[in-house]
Amino acid sequence: MNGRQSTVDARQSTRDGSPSTVLVARGLRLARGRREVLCGVDLAVDCGEVLALMGLSGSGKTTILRAVAGLDRFDAGEIRVDDVVIRARSDPRRTRRALRQRVGMVFQFHFLFEHLSAIENVMLAPVHVQRRPRGDAESRARQLLDQLGVAHRATALPRELSGGEAQRVAIARALAVDPPLLLLDEPTASLDPARRNELGDSIRQLASEGRTLVMTSHDDEFVRDFATRVIVLADGCVVEAGEPAAVLSNPQHPATRQLLQTDRDSPAWRPT
Repeated sequence: MNGRQSTVDARQSTRDGSPSTVLVARGLRLARGRREVLCGVDLAVDCGEVLALMGLSGSGKTTILRAVAGLDRFDAGEIRVDDVVIRARSDPRRTRRALRQRVGMVFQFHFLFEHLSAIENVMLAPVHVQRRPRGDAESRARQLLDQLGVAHRATALPRELSGGEAQRVAIARALAVDPPLLLLDEPTASLDPARRNELGDSIRQLASEGRTLVMTSHDDEFVRDFATRVIVLADGCVVEAGEPAAVLSNPQHPATRQLLQTDRDSPAWRPT
């Protein structure tokens, strides 16, 4: 590795030990071949925060989500989610079961099981992983679908759902195991403006209830409206961090300015 290091600490280390801190990553490095994807990333996220990771494609933001979820192994550093610690080059299988209880992930393409109804998708992990009674799992699933505004679509199959409805069912499925941390990869990528705002309201409500959310996004307007903090990455390094209004209105780093200019020039990333 070439020894590059993130130039901004996303959260002061003195707060890493706070009882309210749900996620901490220290010195996170990951390489694919000779290319360093993450270059010593540090971040900490407190309970109830909505953290947005932004950056051009290839900047490392989705890789961070995958590392936190235990889907990608990393080469140096460590990640703590609640009381579960993952260290560099450790086998995620050793902590995967505990991690499932603490991290929910919603992928850019929701990956609902096409042969199961919305409520059956939400019940799947509680019944088959947590071994909850089916009646309890169904009651919780209905509660989550109602909370996210899609209770009336409980019996619909994924192909019968709109993009926004499918996204919220996927969030309900991720929340069904009651994780303290929810990860969302480009949640607005396929949503029209109305569905985008509905999703944002759901995210805001979840945060107000004490959920911690980390999302990747190219949508700077969505980040301004619904995130509490933003981190900008470039070439695997944290280059800028702070409140969205301040960072996105007055960017200090060339990579942030390039990102915002690219978004303005690329309407494909905007909801239509």
